[in-house]
Amino acid sequence: MRERARDKGRLIDIIEYSRNVTMLIEGYSYDALVKDKRTYYSVMKNIEIVGEAAYMLTKAFKNTHPETPWKVVQGMRHILVHDYATIDSQERYNTAVNDMIPLREQMEAYLKETDWDKWQATANDFEDTIDDARKVKIDTARRMLGKGYANKEIAEITGLPEDIISNLK
Repeated sequence: MRERARDKGRLIDIIEYSRNVTMLIEGYSYDALVKDKRTYYSVMKNIEIVGEAAYMLTKAFKNTHPETPWKVVQGMRHILVHDYATIDSQERYNTAVNDMIPLREQMEAYLKETDWDKWQATANDFEDTIDDARKVKIDTARRMLGKGYANKEIAEITGLPEDIISNLK
């Protein structure tokens, strides 16, 4: 579960691991980094952890800070973990060189400007659970559509309104 109480620690993780990326690539050109497999994969692992920490932030926190491209940050992690065969090394290098410092600075600002006691006191620990449950219903509806189920039948099983189901096609 993504609780607000953990958001602060996740920001600290993003800051720490983005700092690792910056430190690891210091003095490396793209070609030198790709040739040094240890450093290259260490950089990739740290980028992955940054993406995972961003993914694990509560939706409420991310919605409160829409200026950060959360989907892009999270997408880095998903590519590194699930689509590793399609990794564009040049793109990851560019991410390491160009994106880690601005992202870290943004996270440091969030860390300082957030009243963490207030943030945790206004927590609704069920807000993300509700969003996640709806996502599961929508994913189920999509699979059912693919298998030829009727919208009405899907609505009865998932509890989703038929107009939402019809828009999933």
